[in-house]
Amino acid sequence: MSMLDWFQRGTQEMMVARPDGTKAQVVWKHPDPTIPMKSQLTVDADEKAIFFRDGQVVSVLEPGRHTLDSDNLPFLSNLVDSFTGGNVFISEVFFVNVREHPGIKFGGRIGHVEDPKSGVPVETLVHGEFSFKVTDPQKLILGLVGMGRAESAMVKAWLKEQVLKVLRDTIAELIVKQKWPLLDVTSGAYTEEIEQSMLKSVTPHVEGYGIEIARLGNFVIGIDEEDADNLKALYRDAAYLKTVGGVDNYQRFAAGKAMMGAGEGMAAGGGGEGEGGAAGLLGGAGLGVGLGMAQMLVRDPRGGESLAPATPGTACPSCSAVVAPGKFCSACGESLKREVPSGTFCTACGEAMAPDGRFCGSCGEPQKASSTE
Repeated sequence: MSMLDWFQRGTQEMMVARPDGTKAQVVWKHPDPTIPMKSQLTVDADEKAIFFRDGQVVSVLEPGRHTLDSDNLPFLSNLVDSFTGGNVFISEVFFVNVREHPGIKFGGRIGHVEDPKSGVPVETLVHGEFSFKVTDPQKLILGLVGMGRAESAMVKAWLKEQVLKVLRDTIAELIVKQKWPLLDVTSGAYTEEIEQSMLKSVTPHVEGYGIEIARLGNFVIGIDEEDADNLKALYRDAAYLKTVGGVDNYQRFAAGKAMMGAGEGMAAGGGGEGEGGAAGLLGGAGLGVGLGMAQMLVRDPRGGESLAPATPGTACPSCSAVVAPGKFCSACGESLKREVPSGTFCTACGEAMAPDGRFCGSCGEPQKASSTE
């Protein structure tokens, strides 16, 4: 060995510290367990150095520069290699980063969650970031990392699974117990509540390994785009029905929407390419059916469109609703009698009719020549 090689080797042996290229790792193990006495060990401000011998923790050194001498570090006397005359001690030295590690990305399924507002199960997802820090380096090494060469990717991958597992349970539980509408959850309205509950729930899963999940970063709870559109439509319907009121209105509303859908479907599916003009004719017929059904929707006396298809009959002179024949309007309660210039009424049912009518428009009975009251 040349003098230069000896000098370089000696310099390396005299300095024990984590290399710059490894400072992003959570745990780094010094590669050589044989360390010369009087070596200089440097522990950065964001880490701790843990000395092991025969699988047992011997000591933990805090940040700073330490001269490895048994005179100022008495624990080293137990590590001295007697075959070297006391000039070398044997120990496995681990450097553990104790700062907060941000930007750990995670994501996955929450599963089908029933929306409390509509009762519809919806496939739900979550993705985002979290940060963690090591609170007890000894527990981390002995409980999770082990005494071999540590890989930070393994620690982070394990933490991702723990965060996703707890967050999945937390979100589903809060939605069910608090009855939060899913669209409110996906809008970010409950981000703070979800984070606090998740951090509390995840602690028992990681503290035994000397780790703390410090905080969640920007995380998003999402649902399928088609499911979101369906929920929005259901919410709009529910809001409308709340103003109208009653289960009967909901049923009538559903019937009205079904008829409108039938008309639209007939218009859209009236024939294939090979059916020539028949397709256009049937398509026009379907559109006509849809429009006809739309026109049969009764006008609600309180304003707006009613939810019930009207029964063909008499048009009320007061509210314009088309109602079944009778003496009084079933929509507004006003009399269905309307004044006509001739004052002509049906001799059978008493309904007003045109002066030159031969048959009653209400009951269909033929009229006698003298029908004026």
